[in-house]
Amino acid sequence: MAQLDVTDILLDPDFMDFLGLVCERLTQVVTTDGLAVNTPVLTPFSAVVTSDKGDMLVRLAAGERVEGSITLHTPFRLIDGNAGQTADIVQWGGRRYTVSHVDDYSHFGRGFIAATCDLIPLSG
Repeated sequence: MAQLDVTDILLDPDFMDFLGLVCERLTQVVTTDGLAVNTPVLTPFSAVVTSDKGDMLVRLAAGERVEGSITLHTPFRLIDGNAGQTADIVQWGGRRYTVSHVDDYSHFGRGFIAATCDLIPLSG
């Protein structure tokens, strides 16, 4: 285990966003008719939010669109998708982002993850 507890800095109120972050995680419920229905479970959480690539205008022959991404550092375990589970959706700043990549830093003190989240929908 690493000797530096990075979570001391991540949990500092000067860095962390304690309001406005919500994780939207889909769970499947089977109805009485035997149909599977995806049901979102909304969980508020805290994280240090930074720009990843920011908002970028992408121009193509067929038109243009805006892409964007943010990075979250948090002890909350976000999911970027795995067998039987879709990626989490993060709501922040009036926008929605898909968790596209998660790096696990659980060996630093109490542990945290760094998640890259891509803006949805692509607009243009």
